[in-house]
Amino acid sequence: MQRAGGRTPQSFDRVLSSMCTEPHPAARRAAERFLATNPGDPASYPAVADLEAEAIGYLGEITGLDDPTGYVASGGTEANIQAVRAARNLAEGSAGSDGVNVVASESAHFSLRKAAGLLDVELRLVPTEDGRADLAAVEAAVDERTALVVGIAGTTEYGRVDPIPELAGIARSVGARTHVDAAWGGFLLPFTDHDWDFSDADIDSMTIDPHKVGRAAIPAGGFLVRDRETLDALAVETPYLESASQASLTGTRSGAGVASTVAACEALWPDGYRETYERARADAEWLAGELSRRGFPVVDPELPVVAADISEELFEALRGAGWRISRTGRGELRVVCMPHVTRAILERFLVDLDRYR
Repeated sequence: MQRAGGRTPQSFDRVLSSMCTEPHPAARRAAERFLATNPGDPASYPAVADLEAEAIGYLGEITGLDDPTGYVASGGTEANIQAVRAARNLAEGSAGSDGVNVVASESAHFSLRKAAGLLDVELRLVPTEDGRADLAAVEAAVDERTALVVGIAGTTEYGRVDPIPELAGIARSVGARTHVDAAWGGFLLPFTDHDWDFSDADIDSMTIDPHKVGRAAIPAGGFLVRDRETLDALAVETPYLESASQASLTGTRSGAGVASTVAACEALWPDGYRETYERARADAEWLAGELSRRGFPVVDPELPVVAADISEELFEALRGAGWRISRTGRGELRVVCMPHVTRAILERFLVDLDRYR
């Protein structure tokens, strides 16, 4: 049996459908330095606790939150679960709010299904219009037992951005809270004209993942809240630690994600991330045009995700040639223009596509 120390991870040069990427070199170095630290025990590891405050400060700046509160989570799944958990806990603290529900569009990430099952809340998924939440359907789905309305800022399949201010207005009309899942889109959207962040709408919490476009090391998710009340709704006592309580879902957390988030943001915010977005947008538009020119039906890219309808035989041939690609729920080829996906890689992909079509 080959020892783990003798193995090397696969190259990213044929990975086209992942929303993870190569960490920035500074982030990689920082992750290695803080690998054994635990921000879940801040009294024992004060250096990484200070770094976490810096990380949340950067994420607040990126998302338009002047006085940010939150923590570096394991990823978008944990952050989305925490948003549902906080909304449920706060709703159940109000009279007559047993059996709460959460409303999101059918384009929402599957982590919300996990959250609903874990937390015993009803998840109401409503239709989309061109990949975005249908506002009329959302308005019809909410009621006095709705604890949370979720908007997506960069959907996993098509890169669509929900109408966040309008969703927040619907949530407020029934006394519900609003969460934005910007796990992937959060490091791209500041350089667009979308209304999606805390400065654009009365939202309560947000998911934003540094280990995606932010180029931090895995695991490094972000859970941000507008006010301390939301985080306090998650806190449990920690009697054997020096800190009195803990709001994170996991107990022990790796300081690698925290330190690498700060290092990546120091190196890339804002100009490096702007350049990343502009290059990814140009590459997505170029690829969409090339696929369309070849006769494949293509979904117009909003953020840099390209979806195209290709045959099952062609898809499997490309997989067999070593391309790490995936399908949307409707079966389309899905290419995510992450930082490691260069124009040269996409050109090589098209050479194989032309060979097997």
